[in-house]
Amino acid sequence: MPKEEQGEHRESSRDPNKLPGGLAMPGPGGPGRGVPGPKERARNTGATIRRLWAYLNQQRAGLILVYVLTAVAALVTMISPYLLGVAIDRLIAPGRSEGLLGLCILLLGLYSGGAVSSWLQAYVMTGVAQRMLQSLRGDLFRKYQQLPVSFFDTRTHGELMSRNTNDIENVSNGLNQTVTQMLTSLIVVVGSLILMLSLNVWLTLLSLITIPLVMLATRTIGGVTRQNFKAQQEHLGALNGLIEESVGGQRTVQIFRREQAMQKEFGAINGKLNKAAIKAQIVSGLVGPVMNMLNNVNFALIAAVGGWMVWKDWTTVGIIVSFLNYSRQFGRPISDLANQYNLIQSGVAGAERVFEILDLDTEYEIKGLSLDGRSMRGEVAFERVSFAYKPEQPILQDVTFRAKPGQKIALVGPTGAGKTTIVNLLTRFYEISSGRITIDGQDIRELDKNDLRRNVGMVLQDAYVFAGSIRDNIRYGRLEASNAEIERAAELANADAFIRALPKGYDTPLTMGGSNLSHGQRQLLTIARAVLADPAILILDEATSSIDTRTEMHIQEAMRSLMQGRTSFVIAHRLSTIRDADRILFMNGGRAEEQGTHEELIAAKGLYYELYTSQFKRSG
Repeated sequence: MPKEEQGEHRESSRDPNKLPGGLAMPGPGGPGRGVPGPKERARNTGATIRRLWAYLNQQRAGLILVYVLTAVAALVTMISPYLLGVAIDRLIAPGRSEGLLGLCILLLGLYSGGAVSSWLQAYVMTGVAQRMLQSLRGDLFRKYQQLPVSFFDTRTHGELMSRNTNDIENVSNGLNQTVTQMLTSLIVVVGSLILMLSLNVWLTLLSLITIPLVMLATRTIGGVTRQNFKAQQEHLGALNGLIEESVGGQRTVQIFRREQAMQKEFGAINGKLNKAAIKAQIVSGLVGPVMNMLNNVNFALIAAVGGWMVWKDWTTVGIIVSFLNYSRQFGRPISDLANQYNLIQSGVAGAERVFEILDLDTEYEIKGLSLDGRSMRGEVAFERVSFAYKPEQPILQDVTFRAKPGQKIALVGPTGAGKTTIVNLLTRFYEISSGRITIDGQDIRELDKNDLRRNVGMVLQDAYVFAGSIRDNIRYGRLEASNAEIERAAELANADAFIRALPKGYDTPLTMGGSNLSHGQRQLLTIARAVLADPAILILDEATSSIDTRTEMHIQEAMRSLMQGRTSFVIAHRLSTIRDADRILFMNGGRAEEQGTHEELIAAKGLYYELYTSQFKRSG
């Protein structure tokens, strides 16, 4: 959202981009990015797990190997109690020693084989899980690149980063710790149940008495736990947003002496996170002890009944020993999953937050008309265009004007008049509420956005450069450009001289945001980037506002050359810079109050005349 209209788009809730007392917080997030977006309806656990499984299923070869290793480890687990019972009934109880050593060696080999299989299973599963998370993380980042500007206007950078880091990490922990456990548990539970039935039907039925209690406890505690972990992740995202933007705006914080206020706000959010985390851990921590208690009750009940059956001579000690081991194996997987329930819930909550983003519509959902390589002439027309971020707060009202190919259109007027909104609508960062915008007679809503933006270049007041070399930053305008073309673009933007004065010239590395350059130098780079893009339509939003007067003279000369043959839209507060414009639009209250050349508007002695003469008096 443009800075000049952002105040009308604020929600009444706390804005992480504002300091206590309403001061705006500058930084990478920029103003207008602190309003929490509307919550998507939470998906149920089953649906989320099915979607995660669809991602896992892309690693079929690895999963098949995991299945095989899981089956081997589970079979070892199930065979061992049977052999132990045979040893008791056939060798130990009768007092025979023949074959006992061999059976012990066999058991040792089985246990060793099971351990190796379990290790290999974990090793393979780790690779499967990480490749799956790589795919999920890539899909999330890809979605970020396709979402409209309005999406980023209503969310903090820290909150979005939290989804790509903390939430993905929680999914990772949940997968690595629980997927193999769930596979093992399924095989062990089914296998143990079959073997228990083969040993003694009545004791098997007795051991199943506690299962309904286990399911009830898990369902009850799980419902509360999931909500707590979801709240924990949301508070963590808010905390990350505050940290990221307070660090970005540290100079503002210090100059207005708001360190204590920021600490207080951080403490409030941190306290909410602390409470949510404690509640989540305490509630989830109930699952393990409850499961262990039920399993121990079940074990004691089976032991007592089994001992009575041996006394009645209805079964043997070996069968009871085997059965007790199987009953423990039957209950252990449930207990293990219960003990890891916090990881499962945290992972599901993280996955839900990721899928909330993945389910949003991108701005490329509907494919528009392609230009098929044809270049635009640059004839732009606004026909009774109106726009509002909120229906009750119109920003533009009935704006009509026409720009012929190659003309320079200047947009002037007070802050909040709608100047930046006009160019944002032209690039389709936002969609108009009513009216029509055409380029070369074609409604831009029917054009493919990629083709539209390929023909539009922008130089903004906030000059943003990326981490990398100066050459790479200029090449951002056209990736296939040669080094010679990059240097020529820098010359046209009058950036070549300062670049060559740097120790490594065009290969000088820049930090993220370009903090090792002055604001004016960063602006020159963004102008060179626009020159290299060679667009049919050029937008300059206060492009020379951060450049000294001497440099501005060179920039204006370069801009006149750059704008030659291109339709240009120039937003300016210093009216002396746009006197040569072919048409000047004086915006006021969202309307184009006056239109004409500089001489025509001066002669009319209206709003433009008043603004121009007031600036002239101040400069004089």
